Amino acid sequence: MIGRPKLVLASGSPRRVTLINQAGIEPDALRPTDIDETPKRGELPRACANRLARAKAEAALELVNVDEELKGAYILSADTVVAVGRRILPKADLLDEAAQCLRLLSGRNHRVHTAVCLVTPAGAFRQRLVETKVRFKRLNDEDIEAYLASGEWRGKAGAYAAQGIAGSFIVKLVGSYSNVVGLPLYETTALLLGEGYPIRFGWLNAV
Repeated sequence: MIGRPKLVLASGSPRRVTLINQAGIEPDALRPTDIDETPKRGELPRACANRLARAKAEAALELVNVDEELKGAYILSADTVVAVGRRILPKADLLDEAAQCLRLLSGRNHRVHTAVCLVTPAGAFRQRLVETKVRFKRLNDEDIEAYLASGEWRGKAGAYAAQGIAGSFIVKLVGSYSNVVGLPLYETTALLLGEGYPIRFGWLNAV
């Protein structure tokens, strides 16, 4: 788009694309990165989210720097970690893994941490970390089996998607809902605004 600087989203997540679009922002390009997202031994959830968001931003910056059309663009990355206490739950790919997550979350509080990292056109890195407290209802075997059969859990942190069927499991949520989906909109837009990105540029044609 002419009239504003370019923005690259370092993600291929449909959820993050939908959320950034909800804020009236259309990324100029998606540059998902292939990094090892395995938590380090003893790593705390907040530290893990911060480290991975930064690593994704750095990997995307390397891709952008060799693309003449995108050089000098803002780069936005994020990483979401679901944790019960200090225990980080996986982005479930296996059925048994997902079942274990759901049983652990059943009837308990957990926290969702999303770190957002912005690389400015000048090459500066800016980060924010957002935490939301979520409580699930007590899940019975039928709940778990039916949810696993839906397949909605695949690739999701903690094996659930709050914007989908699992939204009906949430008894209480304290903090940012969009954070639980995968991108805290208030903090993300504040970060962009603070670094000079004109987030309101696309609002005129948003409706």
